[in-house]
Amino acid sequence: MTIVRAAITQTTWTGDKESMLDKHEQFARQAKEQGAQVICFQELFYGPYFGITEDVKYYDYAEPADGPIVQRFAKVAKELGMVMILPIYEEEQPGVYYNTAVVVDADGEILGKYRKHHIPNLEKFWEKFYFRPGNLGYPVFNTAVGPVGVYICYDRHFPEGWRELGLNGAQIVFNPNATKPALSNRLWEIEQPAAAAANGYFVAAPNRVGKEDNEYGDLAVTFYGKSQFVDPRGNLVGDYGSEEHEEVVVRDLDLDLIREVRNTWQFYRDRRPDSYEAIPKP
Repeated sequence: MTIVRAAITQTTWTGDKESMLDKHEQFARQAKEQGAQVICFQELFYGPYFGITEDVKYYDYAEPADGPIVQRFAKVAKELGMVMILPIYEEEQPGVYYNTAVVVDADGEILGKYRKHHIPNLEKFWEKFYFRPGNLGYPVFNTAVGPVGVYICYDRHFPEGWRELGLNGAQIVFNPNATKPALSNRLWEIEQPAAAAANGYFVAAPNRVGKEDNEYGDLAVTFYGKSQFVDPRGNLVGDYGSEEHEEVVVRDLDLDLIREVRNTWQFYRDRRPDSYEAIPKP
């Protein structure tokens, strides 16, 4: 039996970047105390969810994917011997920004990054103002806990990327989010389980929690937490995280279940890419 103890975290905006960084470092240490081998933070973990408005001041939260924040947490990863998925606001160069997750191995090595492909432009999700669409494909990173992929928030509505990650060998896909009540509530309950079952891997989905009215006042939305782990059968691993409070959610993932499920449901064998004529077309 190959067990990976994994952690995901959910919190709300404290009001300043430095306290958010300190809070998430403490989350990592708490997770390690519980035996976690890998941790993923929420989308844009060290800032507010600034898609609520369109304001150039939030460009200042962007930094290179090997910048001070990633370097800080790479040192923590090495100290703790823990794989880390760090969802950051990436600056490739001034004026070129991405919604990115950097993957750091348990020895502190920066393995690479995933850039969010699907960028919404909806009420209070004005992300096209802040991000270019991802252009690095769907990489899978060989980490100390096995092959890991990333898919970010709005990406989860698009099944094609989930499948790409499966075809590229992912065994755990981390899906960091900033998701609020309304249209997404039911989707939150079905999309990650559907993706996990269709692709035969584990999904770990942290979400923000609470109301960031300290940043946005009456414009603020209430993120509903409910961070979740899902197994390759599409079942929740343990309960959802809290709907109201910050939390470090730790679960044991039995990676042997992946082979068992895939030997039962031969979705990879029986898929017909030769017949999917409309999918590659714009």
